[in-house]
Amino acid sequence: MATRTRSSGGESLEAVKTRLSPPPLYKVVILNDDFTPMDFVVEVLERFFSLNREQATRIMLQVHNDGRGVCGVYPRDIAATKVEQVTSFARQHQHPLACIMEEN
Repeated sequence: MATRTRSSGGESLEAVKTRLSPPPLYKVVILNDDFTPMDFVVEVLERFFSLNREQATRIMLQVHNDGRGVCGVYPRDIAATKVEQVTSFARQHQHPLACIMEEN
């Protein structure tokens, strides 16, 4: 962006530096429940978060033991899409799996 300045010698353009801040990031979190099978949670983590079996199992165990597990950190639109995909997939398979997003 530039601003115009007038001086006795005519007009000149002066460069103005602007700083853009990165977009806020959101954590996608899966919540524990007593009904969704562990294997299904692992499948969700592999399918929607591109995790390998070991990473998915580690997060699934965190969900099971701690009541919640962070699946990834994304910009708002991507996080919202991930939440919708997981929730929709769980409902299609008749599981009450809850997935939420929280500001990082």
